[in-house]
Amino acid sequence: MIQLIEKLLWKSRYMVFFAVLSAIISALIMIVMGTIEVIGVLREFGHAFSSAEAYEEFGKNTVSHLVGAIDYYLIGTVFLIFGIGLYELFISKIDIAENDETSSKVLVIHDLDALKEKIAKVVIMVLIVTFFKYAINFHYTEMINLLYLSIGILLIAVSIYLTHKSNHPAGHSGK
Repeated sequence: MIQLIEKLLWKSRYMVFFAVLSAIISALIMIVMGTIEVIGVLREFGHAFSSAEAYEEFGKNTVSHLVGAIDYYLIGTVFLIFGIGLYELFISKIDIAENDETSSKVLVIHDLDALKEKIAKVVIMVLIVTFFKYAINFHYTEMINLLYLSIGILLIAVSIYLTHKSNHPAGHSGK
């Protein structure tokens, strides 16, 4: 009886496949949404040179839409890393990823800490891009707004520094 229960418990890990599948589908949706943003910019590009006003409006909106596309792509990579990481942790190692000489090892996950670290780095990038998207669309009417922007940029620089430093322990130059 105990062996049957243990076997059932062990096989219950396969329910994680629903989360894997959902994460991969979510990644696809985010990639498609980013691509739709880029296609929208391409459509407007043809109209941008029809008048000076159209060109000026195109310039204002283009950066925001393209940064939005980057945001979608980064969020898509979070879902992709999460889905593949869950698969490797709970279901099976992906032999093709392990043995492929040309592939990046970004998607090779060996433990939960590695998965958390990889997701955290991409989430930090998403937050940076989102900050940039809002910063370029914000109207800076008061000096305090510029101070807040400067503080935000400083905090982003510190977070990037600390993230980079955590990859290279003290005494190592990172080379």
